[in-house]
Amino acid sequence: MIELNSSDIQFVPGIGPKRAELLHTELQVKTIEDLLYYFPYKYIDRSRFYAIAELQSDVGYVQLKGKIIRFDKQGEGRNQRLTARFSDDTGTIELIWFQGIQYVQKQYKTDNLYVVFGKPALFNGRFSIVHPDIEPIEQNALQANMVLQGYYGTTEKMKSNFLNSKVIQKIIFTVIRSLAAPMPETLPAYMVQKFNLMPLHDAVSTMHFPANTQRLAKAQQRLKFEELFYIQLSLLRIAKQRAVSSKGYIFGQVGAFFNQFFHECLPFELTNAQKKVIREIRADVGSGHQMNRLLQGDVGSGKTLVALMVMLIGLDNGFQACLMAPTEILAKQHYDTLTQFLKGTDVTVGLLTGSTRKADRVILHEQLRAGTLHILVGTHALLEDEVQFANLGLVVIDEQHRFGVAQRAKMWLKNEQAPHILVMTATPIPRTLAMTLYGDLEVSVIDELPPGRKPIQTVHYYEKRRGAVYRFIEKEIAAGRQIYIVYPLIEESEKMDFQNLTDGLNALKERFPNFAIGMVNGRLSSTEKEEAMNQFSEGKTQILVATTVIEVGVNIPNASVMIIESAQRFGLSQLHQLRGRVGRGSDQSYCILMTPYELGKDTRKRMEIMTRTNDGFEIADADLKLRGPGDLEGTQQSGIPFTLRVANLARDGQMLQFVRTVASELLDEDPFLQRPEHSILKKQLQKMQKDSVDWKKIS
Repeated sequence: MIELNSSDIQFVPGIGPKRAELLHTELQVKTIEDLLYYFPYKYIDRSRFYAIAELQSDVGYVQLKGKIIRFDKQGEGRNQRLTARFSDDTGTIELIWFQGIQYVQKQYKTDNLYVVFGKPALFNGRFSIVHPDIEPIEQNALQANMVLQGYYGTTEKMKSNFLNSKVIQKIIFTVIRSLAAPMPETLPAYMVQKFNLMPLHDAVSTMHFPANTQRLAKAQQRLKFEELFYIQLSLLRIAKQRAVSSKGYIFGQVGAFFNQFFHECLPFELTNAQKKVIREIRADVGSGHQMNRLLQGDVGSGKTLVALMVMLIGLDNGFQACLMAPTEILAKQHYDTLTQFLKGTDVTVGLLTGSTRKADRVILHEQLRAGTLHILVGTHALLEDEVQFANLGLVVIDEQHRFGVAQRAKMWLKNEQAPHILVMTATPIPRTLAMTLYGDLEVSVIDELPPGRKPIQTVHYYEKRRGAVYRFIEKEIAAGRQIYIVYPLIEESEKMDFQNLTDGLNALKERFPNFAIGMVNGRLSSTEKEEAMNQFSEGKTQILVATTVIEVGVNIPNASVMIIESAQRFGLSQLHQLRGRVGRGSDQSYCILMTPYELGKDTRKRMEIMTRTNDGFEIADADLKLRGPGDLEGTQQSGIPFTLRVANLARDGQMLQFVRTVASELLDEDPFLQRPEHSILKKQLQKMQKDSVDWKKIS
């Protein structure tokens, strides 16, 4: 009998030391439990047997029953091919093998009855199946009660060692039959009953060997519920405990710093969305509890201005503030923006990045410790041990997903008591993803653009329209505007024929000999990038050729055109971010998406969405549906201690909202999970998080 918690899978029948090592290195499957939770990625209907005579070219996977009439072998060495003539009462089909030929000849005999499964291909008027699944009728027990056959993800290395999908299925079949006891339940009994959930053991078994589509759906529902429920329970538990236990500095008054800026320096009237967000933040920082708030806003919506006004409230209460950005370009941009906003006030602002000179660092450190430096803007350099504040009350983190959680944790050690945290992102996050990545943060959204901003006009052009695009560039530059042209690659790639920056730059210089053209890419030093950006910012260059390093952190109001070459190479959210580099001034701005004519269905859909809407949240939702949520695992992105195996954030938003409500109501009644029936929840949370850092104070 097999024990579920066995840490060594090599003793499972059909595995052994070599396959155990392969499963570990290729799939991260280490234990029996890992193996049982390695679910099929798709299911094929095995309920029907086809007659060879009824096969059509578009039939897909089929199951046939018949006999092998004869074998024929052609070629020598690596060019060998084995063909079997397979027949039922209605016709014949060829079965073809290019590998494992000796095994096939030894294993399968003529005139015996077999079940064959595979995808027929039509060539020269004849059907054939390459490398079919084939089993003797009497050995087809595994499929006996299975309408749907699961297919498991494998790698080439696994296949070359005869560890394919079918072998994995047989191993799991053996494990489930040989378990010493059913899998222990991971949800309270009352919850399983209340929400009519399939028991865990049945759900896992059904995922591997579903009797029908209804049973499979029921098993998926159970496992989705559990995955999403534990994410929400974990996040909400942290948030509720923090709300009770984490003391926060009280920003109780609005004084001279804020009022001087508001009455004398405010560049434009705040939008209603900005006013609402500031009210939400003021309530947080005045509550006596540590604020942990996510501020979402599309490019150009005025997040930095909101952050500055909150910093000024902190200053009025005797605290310092800092703003941490992921790149030097973005940090410098924030520094320039803040100093421009604060011109004429007594607020002091400093900039600390990796390229800050040693002598300047010494001065900054002294001013910080003395409290004479009010706001420090910087990159990862802010995390260095020697950066010490006199009284840090507020940390603003821009684009926090670009920082590792462990890195951000260092900011919490800059004061005896944790400062207030405001996380900003210009990447609109769909609600379902935000509830998962940032489920323990309060969320504020700025969903209005400042007055005077015109929507960016976006068009999609094929390569044959390049002449018209060049004439448009000339027209815009003649009107005093500037142009961005973004490429996906720096140099030509043998594997990809996307437009590359080097060739593009040379072609542009030849086409526009009278225009000054600059270049920015990731291979340039910080000094070279800054010089190129300054030249563009000051209007000394009319065209800036760049890779995606200008995706964030650039604010050139005079730039009115963004041309994205090989736009099919970019995801929706990235296209939207790049588009947001223009439209910063009062002039009409344009985004031109250049692609070849031959495009896939999803790519055409992306282009259609980009030309239809400027709404970042609509685009983010569409991007999530088209591309999926990506890997949510690990400290780099979110700190969620496990990967979603069954649930899909793009499709299961309704389930996510439901389990969030369930988790919230449960914690309202039993915030510390002290009731006997909730000990199973506590145990499961501990098991899930045993390998994770304690993020209780980390957003």
